[in-house]
Amino acid sequence: MQGPEPDQDLALLVDAARAAGEIAKRFWRRDPEVWEKDAGAGPVTEADLAVNAMLEAELQAARPDYGWLSEESPDDTARLGAAQVFIVDPIDGTRAFIDGQDSFAHSLAVARDGVVTAGVVYLPLRDLLYTATIGGPALLNGEPMTGAVPRALEGAQVLTSAISQDPAHWRAGAAPAYRRVFRPSLAWRLCLVAEGRYDATISLRAAWEWDIAAGALIAERAGITVSDRNGQPIRYNDPKAQANGLLVAPGSLHADFVGALWPRPD
Repeated sequence: MQGPEPDQDLALLVDAARAAGEIAKRFWRRDPEVWEKDAGAGPVTEADLAVNAMLEAELQAARPDYGWLSEESPDDTARLGAAQVFIVDPIDGTRAFIDGQDSFAHSLAVARDGVVTAGVVYLPLRDLLYTATIGGPALLNGEPMTGAVPRALEGAQVLTSAISQDPAHWRAGAAPAYRRVFRPSLAWRLCLVAEGRYDATISLRAAWEWDIAAGALIAERAGITVSDRNGQPIRYNDPKAQANGLLVAPGSLHADFVGALWPRPD
């Protein structure tokens, strides 16, 4: 039986993202309780858990046959047998949220048979709503985005962490002379490239699906090339729920990154 269309899923995700923002704002700058996850996986707050509980309840009630993959839910392998799956980061940029910064985001996506079909990245404190469906344009607050234009690798403005500067990643024995910029939400970094405000974003370590699924679709629909660090397409709802790194850049700049990096086995 044919399921909901991507536009219908997108409308559902937009409503859920806005509701998530209202919950997050109730905790922001109000000293929320914070815990450290096991195995050095980083912090989680009571706001993350409250947003996650609402999203899981509302989205699963609306689409009971969809699988569920969220950073803040125990992984249920039943998702692997679902044709469609929600891929959710309740608060992307939790450290920024804890610090009282307004650059955290809610990242919500639907993937069908490994391909993202609808995605929303919402920054509630900045009122920035990035959206896309697999057959439609990338939009920011309803206006189309056309993405960054290709530039030379040297001098490009690249959103990435300091880990990317490790010489071991690069064939030349040193990182290229791009200008490194950092934003705490990986989902937002993809959208900033889609918006054309930065030239690229890269992650040279494994990237969790919930961080990248929505933003990857938004970037692709803005004409940006998205791949793993080896230049290979990313399939979603993987058993590991991780991609082998991330390269997001327009055309020739993306090719330059692939050529400059040492490949890494998945």
